[in-house]
Amino acid sequence: MSEASLPYQIEDLAPARAARRVSGESRLVQFVMVAVSLAFLSLFLFLPLISVFVEAGARGWHAYREAILEPDALAAIRLTLFVAAVAVPFNVIFGLAAAWAIAKFEFRGKSLLISFIDLPFSVSPVISGLVFVLLFGAQGYFGPWLAANDIKIIFAVPGILLATIFVTFPFVARELIPHMQSLGSADEEAALTLGASGWRTFLTVTLPNVKWSLFYGVLLCNARAMGEFGAVAVVSGRIRGLTNTMPLHVEILYNEYMGAAAFAVASLLAGLALVTLVLKTVLEWRFADAIAASRRH
Repeated sequence: MSEASLPYQIEDLAPARAARRVSGESRLVQFVMVAVSLAFLSLFLFLPLISVFVEAGARGWHAYREAILEPDALAAIRLTLFVAAVAVPFNVIFGLAAAWAIAKFEFRGKSLLISFIDLPFSVSPVISGLVFVLLFGAQGYFGPWLAANDIKIIFAVPGILLATIFVTFPFVARELIPHMQSLGSADEEAALTLGASGWRTFLTVTLPNVKWSLFYGVLLCNARAMGEFGAVAVVSGRIRGLTNTMPLHVEILYNEYMGAAAFAVASLLAGLALVTLVLKTVLEWRFADAIAASRRH
């Protein structure tokens, strides 16, 4: 080995040594940090989740099947899926429009719009439900007019939809806004210069560029829509077979000392969440290179 090549080799080793210094905690420290993380996850995530499935099957398959196929439980499942099927597309449309406006244009009130998007994160879901009661309830601002025209929102499915949409609408927008801002407008400007229309530019340039952020936002929105309790509990009236979603049905069963049935429905709700998580993980593993490339763009 020549002396001339030695400085270059030392320089090549310098970044690696610097990286080791940055994360160069002792093995004991690393072990303690990992152990604390695993203990926290086990205590607050894995054990409660496992206990739900264990309690759900404690009385056997027959009791589990009866709890799931009971008419009120089926009605709660159908309503939960219906609410998610309506709320998620609505929030996709809103999220894309809001992110496009915020990331691609400069206008007065831009910061105020961002603050409004974040509002459901800072307001209790129960307060959100009460707001809709004040607006559309029998004694609310629009209550008399709604009653005169035989339109029912509170203690009916429309109220559940409004409450769910309100508490979930930040998720898609908040995933898309920073990604669109990082992408800039160069690709859209190039497409428009080449003669593409606004819609074609959006469908063939913007949407493919943000598809993974959109996908994550949809997953978060769907999970929150199916699991929302506070706002829905206020506006639903908890009418069995009509306005009970799965979380509300679980609470009613548990309060009536029907623990096995409550855990059976809860396990189904947890299973839907796990399916969503598995789907996200599989797609991340399958398209890891494409996701990394889109985030580097």
